[in-house]
Amino acid sequence: MNDPRIEKYVDVLLNYCIKLKKDQLICLRGSSLAKPLILELYKAALLKGAHPFTRVLLQGLEEIYFKYSSEKQLKFITPIQKYELNNSDALVAIMSSFNTKELTNIDPRKQAVAQKAGKPLMEKTMKRAAEGKFSWVGCLYPTNAAAQDAGMSLSDYEDFVFKACLLDKNDPVGEWKKISKYNSRLIRYLSRKSDIRIVAPDTDLTFNIKGRKWVNCDGKNNFPDGEVFTAPWEKSANGYIRYSFPAVYNGREVEDVRIEFKNGKAVKATAARGEKFLNAMLDMDPGARYLGESAIGTNFGIKNFTKNTLFDEKIGGTIHLALGMAYPETGKNRSGLHWDMVCDLRKNGAMYADGQLFFKNGKFLK
Repeated sequence: MNDPRIEKYVDVLLNYCIKLKKDQLICLRGSSLAKPLILELYKAALLKGAHPFTRVLLQGLEEIYFKYSSEKQLKFITPIQKYELNNSDALVAIMSSFNTKELTNIDPRKQAVAQKAGKPLMEKTMKRAAEGKFSWVGCLYPTNAAAQDAGMSLSDYEDFVFKACLLDKNDPVGEWKKISKYNSRLIRYLSRKSDIRIVAPDTDLTFNIKGRKWVNCDGKNNFPDGEVFTAPWEKSANGYIRYSFPAVYNGREVEDVRIEFKNGKAVKATAARGEKFLNAMLDMDPGARYLGESAIGTNFGIKNFTKNTLFDEKIGGTIHLALGMAYPETGKNRSGLHWDMVCDLRKNGAMYADGQLFFKNGKFLK
């Protein structure tokens, strides 16, 4: 029997996040573990008069792909992928891992080759989304693998996920509108500023955001959501940052990441564990060592780090800076990489705008 919260989940995903319309072509993508959610999404999309199709991942496929693909195969983008991208109206991408450590022993250079090859698709997706021609949302279906990463039982993790999505509320959409209002107030303040400084343990970083657009993330693309973001000017970052939590990307976990920036570029990147993978990703193309995003987490319903960026970057009172690709509506940096890394400002952390303290210990002061 399905969890009754799934029905509410489907309603919010289709009607609030992507606003699915009749006759639209929608892709539902996730692993076979997400079967209960995929089936309900499929049925609901049909009832709305849309045209759903599925991309269901089987356990082991990714590992086989990276183990046995030649460089030519890693660089190959199928005509089917291109067709889907150019013709789909909407996408629901469901995280639903069998094993979050499946790719741990894969050569990071192979992952970088495949990531770089997919850069044109990522750019096209972001462009279509920015133009209002494509709606997408990334979400999660709770699995044992994700629960283990979070240090929880599956039932406790399910409760965590649905609470983070505000699905425990009588009116989830109304609650997301409250977050939207808080975000709007933060954006109004930041939109008038130029220079940002972030100060925290082993962190003192400055960059410029003058004239850059800030985006209100209130549940439309990521679900759960809760952040405001923009892109720093590409050559403006100077200083250093120590990311508070392990940085997770493509199933790989990198611990105690420290990065030094000079004139926008990450000139030095170290880690206590996973440093080789970190630098392999940053060396995939020229844009990978520049910041593509600066964001403040505003979902105060998420308090704990769970090794899943979808949730961790939204923790109220944290910031995250992404290396690589900027969203077209906010910045110009181009890369096959977009790697969000989180810095916790809830203890001994502060942000300044044009020299004025506006964010201290995880709280907006204005």
